Amino acid sequence: MSIMRDRKNWVAYAVILWSVFLPRLGAELWLPNIFGDHMVLQRDLDNPIWGKAQPGERISVTIGGKVRETTAGPDGRWLLKLDPMGAGGPYELTVRGDSETLQFQDVLVGEVWFCSGQSNMLFNLGSAFDSDVEIASANYPEIRLLQVPRRASLEPLEDFEGGWNVCSPRTASGFSAVGYLFGRQLHNALGVPVGLVANPWGGSCAEAWLPMDLLMANEETAEVVAEWKQDAASYTDEMYERDMAEYKKQLKEWERFGQYNGQRRPFGVLDKRLYQRTPSGIFNGMVYPTIGYGMRGIIWYQGESNTPTAKRAGQYRDLFPTLINYYRDIWGQGDFPFYWVQLPAYGPEFDDPNGDISPRNWAVLREAQSGALSLPNTGQAVAIDLGEGNEIHPGAKQAVARRLARQALARDYGYELVSGSPQCASAVVDGSRVTLTFDQVDEGLYAYGRNEVSGFSIAGEDGVFYWAEATIPVRNQVVLQHVEVRHPVEVRYAWGDNPPNNLRDRNGLPVTPFRVRLNDEATRGLE
Repeated sequence: MSIMRDRKNWVAYAVILWSVFLPRLGAELWLPNIFGDHMVLQRDLDNPIWGKAQPGERISVTIGGKVRETTAGPDGRWLLKLDPMGAGGPYELTVRGDSETLQFQDVLVGEVWFCSGQSNMLFNLGSAFDSDVEIASANYPEIRLLQVPRRASLEPLEDFEGGWNVCSPRTASGFSAVGYLFGRQLHNALGVPVGLVANPWGGSCAEAWLPMDLLMANEETAEVVAEWKQDAASYTDEMYERDMAEYKKQLKEWERFGQYNGQRRPFGVLDKRLYQRTPSGIFNGMVYPTIGYGMRGIIWYQGESNTPTAKRAGQYRDLFPTLINYYRDIWGQGDFPFYWVQLPAYGPEFDDPNGDISPRNWAVLREAQSGALSLPNTGQAVAIDLGEGNEIHPGAKQAVARRLARQALARDYGYELVSGSPQCASAVVDGSRVTLTFDQVDEGLYAYGRNEVSGFSIAGEDGVFYWAEATIPVRNQVVLQHVEVRHPVEVRYAWGDNPPNNLRDRNGLPVTPFRVRLNDEATRGLE
């Protein structure tokens, strides 16, 4: 799958941003709910502010004694950019028209991050490990939280219901655990206000996060659209009512006995006509109203719903970079940081090194996620060690948030930290032995929890894999061999849905899962 990247100039960007607002002649002075009391504006950025007014109406925006002005166009839409400001506040932001004035109170200037993805980003603080302690200590008046309501739409929406909240035990408990814990790490390290905009939706596939025209321009994603249209056409109101009745029955049993069919809680009803897997549905309903809001970057935790088949998982190799590039294009704020969580281990324990007959869709998608690191200003929080096997929503969100915060603190804020997990950089073949060299090694590799390194498999020309004997001769190398493999041609590590893996850096970061084919030469870098 190949989708060409199209860099947009400022004129195109303005047209896209203005198109959020449907023509509404004679409108009163109005701004979307992304702007409001308690909001955080991105520091050191010329933040866009936009809205609607009477056609030709003069608009001024004042904050911190600085004023910017513009005039509403013939359709009533207007947009201006504020002068960059350093971290601080609280401020009052005043928007004046010819006959009306809007004021937003308690506005801070600091660091703004969007928190996007599916259920593991939606997973709230109240459900995380040690949630009682985390909630009790969530008194951070300079952290601000905005939850975009979950809504799918077939057409781009101009606004959403909701607003900014000051972080407190009450407001943090239902907010994204990864988002809040990530923001808290930044706030404590930087000492500046932090604004977090959360817009995840559980069960969402990546295609729901992209616009329809982009999906239809590519053969493989157009197939996804066609499948959804077929499912939607066959789904009726009667079927929805039937499914809702069954869900209520399951929920009642869960509330009585604490489980249903071995699940912690039954899943809600999915209306196949318009839900979190509707192609472009989330983009239209939840992303579109926020496009252009000033921010530092995005943290992302998604991919589980793109693993039903190996083919779908493989499509993520192009789909994920396309999403990153498109968001950067349409936001108009350069190649802003984009950091994600690689999928953790999940499913039955993996005991067969031959991936062709063992579950590996999640391994394929993890590989696709790692491939996106070729884009500038990207980073990955490896979480293969944090999965729970029988629980698709692992509770160790603190570790996930710390690994994401490492990326931001090291890459964006100048801290001398190792930003991410060790990665295999090269392989040297010497007879039946393969020496792997890793980069991003901090304190040295070691086997966690046991004396032997587990998770490496090795295959010869016959394509049969064996669990490899692995040793660590020096801090950043691993040597592999197996008596049955005289001429190695492929190496895999942590290759499976829930594979063995215990190779760590002594700073606690797990080694990134990978596979590499070896050619006839002695030295081979990763493909």
